[in-house]
Amino acid sequence: MPSTLNAVAVFCGSRFGKSPLYKQAAQNVGQTLAQAGIRLVYGGGAHGLMGVVADATLSAGGAVTGVIPDFLESREKMHEGVAELIVTDSMHTRKQIMFSRADAFWILPGGFGTFDEMMEILTWKQLGRHSKPIILINVENWADTLLAALNAAVEQGFAAPTARAMIECVPDVETALAHSQSAEKTDRVAVEQL
Repeated sequence: MPSTLNAVAVFCGSRFGKSPLYKQAAQNVGQTLAQAGIRLVYGGGAHGLMGVVADATLSAGGAVTGVIPDFLESREKMHEGVAELIVTDSMHTRKQIMFSRADAFWILPGGFGTFDEMMEILTWKQLGRHSKPIILINVENWADTLLAALNAAVEQGFAAPTARAMIECVPDVETALAHSQSAEKTDRVAVEQL
């Protein structure tokens, strides 16, 4: 039975990156989610790709939930246009809330914070804490070396091929949406269990 895709957590950079295609992809994500009636759950910032995806969702009439730790107020500008902005006491609480509110996870280009979010949600899936789709959108092959590291972990015996298969790599937003919508419905794990 297909799942009901009500919200997608998007992990992406608080910077723009070097390629203009990254910004275009973030805009496309926001527009696509809004047009499909799917809520964006994201890191709450106003800068970089995070700000772009939120602005695009809002401009297209979509719903947005931002989740940001209080200590980032002085480092990153919180998005003031987001109707639901949740300020947390830690990065871990931020990730727990984003997890609990999302039916799927999409990864766009980003840096170490994006990698951290992706690896934690992948580890939770490997440990059986959830079975929600995790989809890496490989804009302009930005994630090839990241995927090579995941594949090397399998090749060197540190991860099972079944664990590697828990994250899917797709070329574009349309494929990410189609694959997220076709995922089987799964039970949600309580945040307290993470």
